[in-house]
Amino acid sequence: MNVAMWRKALRVIPHVSKEEWERLDVISRWLISTRAAVLIMTFLSTAIAGILAIQSGSFNFWYWLLVTIGLIMAHATNNLLNDYTDYVRGVDQDNYYRAQYGPQPLVHRLLTKRQLLTYAVVTGLIALACGAILVYARGGLTLLLLGLGAFFVLFYTWPLKYIALGELAVLIVWGPLMIGGGYYVITGAWDWNVVIAGLPYALGVTGVIFGKHIDKLGMDKDRQIHTLPVLLGEKISRVVMVGMLISQYLSTLYLVITGFFTPVMLIVLVALRTLARVWPMFRGPKPAEKPANYPDVWPNYFVAAAFLHNREFGLFYLLGLIVDTLVKVLF
Repeated sequence: MNVAMWRKALRVIPHVSKEEWERLDVISRWLISTRAAVLIMTFLSTAIAGILAIQSGSFNFWYWLLVTIGLIMAHATNNLLNDYTDYVRGVDQDNYYRAQYGPQPLVHRLLTKRQLLTYAVVTGLIALACGAILVYARGGLTLLLLGLGAFFVLFYTWPLKYIALGELAVLIVWGPLMIGGGYYVITGAWDWNVVIAGLPYALGVTGVIFGKHIDKLGMDKDRQIHTLPVLLGEKISRVVMVGMLISQYLSTLYLVITGFFTPVMLIVLVALRTLARVWPMFRGPKPAEKPANYPDVWPNYFVAAAFLHNREFGLFYLLGLIVDTLVKVLF
């Protein structure tokens, strides 16, 4: 077991050679293949749903645990199927963006198609098993939520991403489905206020995928992948992306003003320091070459900025929710 690699794969998407890959344990291989570093975005969504369920007084730990495991495994399955689909369609060939920022298991000959599909099937079955248990235990809307989740796992890469619906799908999944739906499964009640409360974080996740699509806009355009940035153009897309990041703070402020949250949620404003740090990156197009002293995440540029900001915003949003819950319970 390579615990050091587990930790690394949970922080970044590590570059590994074929020789290094052969020496890795199966967990390390799974973490790298599923791009586990980005799975924290799903964990934060389920954590938000769980804390809001605690506020309602109807929190069920075991339901929350099943929701969390199921959604993380569903996200991982989507990442595996994304790589498989883009490889068999020829998208990830010829030094495409995906093969530059991290190991593409098929392009870099780390896994065979059969092996990658085995990873996807096993991971997907774990997600499905969690969902099936919750459908049996909770009932109600849970089957519908499971069906919608399966739809987005299977069809995000194709055709949704190809027809400018990928970004909207991400907003729906990480907001209403993960946070609103997760809250429903945990508590047994659907609450539109919870859906709205999930919007600040969902906007950040959507900003991450939007940044990624700006980063590879030229490559996607050449391959007839019509993401929203391809349709809008690079300059307008940068403006839209900045608008999403700012909207995270405005939507949180709205929830405080309306009384859904206490003012302690304004702790998210601390994340403005990270927004200020990455703000200059959005003033112009992505550089043609890796800037001097740039972190070892190239060619990730706008997506790296969005991910850095969203991770900090999400953690402070989570901290604010915890304190908000304590304030409501104690006072």
